Amino acid sequence: MKSRRHPILLALLSAIAITANAADKELNLYSARHYQTDEALYRNFEKQTGIKINRIEAKEDELLERIRNEGAASPADIFITVDAARLAKADELGLFAPVKSRLLESRIPAHLRSSDWFAFSTRARVIVYNKATLKAADVANYEDLALPRLKGQICMRSGSHPYNISLLASLIHHRGASNAEAWARGVATNFARGPKGGDTDQIRAVAAGECGVTIANTYYLARMMRSDKAEDRKAMEQVGLVWPDQQRQGAHINISGGGMLKTAPHKEAAVKFLEYLASDQAQIHFADGNNEWPVVPGVKADNPALSAMGKFKADLLPVSTLAKNAAEAQRIFDRVGWR
Repeated sequence: MKSRRHPILLALLSAIAITANAADKELNLYSARHYQTDEALYRNFEKQTGIKINRIEAKEDELLERIRNEGAASPADIFITVDAARLAKADELGLFAPVKSRLLESRIPAHLRSSDWFAFSTRARVIVYNKATLKAADVANYEDLALPRLKGQICMRSGSHPYNISLLASLIHHRGASNAEAWARGVATNFARGPKGGDTDQIRAVAAGECGVTIANTYYLARMMRSDKAEDRKAMEQVGLVWPDQQRQGAHINISGGGMLKTAPHKEAAVKFLEYLASDQAQIHFADGNNEWPVVPGVKADNPALSAMGKFKADLLPVSTLAKNAAEAQRIFDRVGWR
């Protein structure tokens, strides 16, 4: 009996092994990054590893709801999005699985990762002002935007947007919740108009003189600097950039990142993909392709727009701290009427 079953057992084990190997040759990626330049990033991974990426792109709330509804049967291996506040939301829902990787731990600085997710690129949230109406010294720090002398001069995007939530989360840590709320209230009082549009809209409004100052992510500025559109380059001639709080904690840093999901069916491929995003090749692509800074120290990119912005002091506050303060930041924005 044993001699008859042995070949059958071997055949069964072989079939299981083949199935497992086949499963490792694909990766299901749920991404809230909507940049065409990322296409090359994915193609390079497929070429290097032979692992096919099946990608679903949507807004982060839609993707998170989909993952929750799919439950244990979710095919998603990796969730990627921008901003610590959004990654924190996924973490709070218990969606991420801890990843043990010496490569990721050695290449990504500790303040740019948590136990469950990793940052792979950064942008700074800087002050942009109209050079005809203001001087850099007038808006040297985030706190300056709450001063009464700037009443009627500030344009901003919504207080519900994660970029602003993370900025306020950092101020809660550095200044305390009460001071952070006073700042948010002061900025809202100084609005030239109600919050609307994205960062690019705010930059254009400042350039056109509709308002005097705003806060924007650096990659929007770099994109306009490198634009083929004459009106974008003209707008950039009208505005100046300030690296805020250089005598204190430094400019607030925004991130793009992701992690492996607990229910990931292709865990080995998922870890390989996360490690690939920390490779020199991928890190340079984030910089040259989408005007973001690499997170891996020592990686040199060749992006003239980023170089033109010059060197700056960055806030090294751990992204996990930003995540913990995100809910309080949203409550503050709601209380002060920054909609």
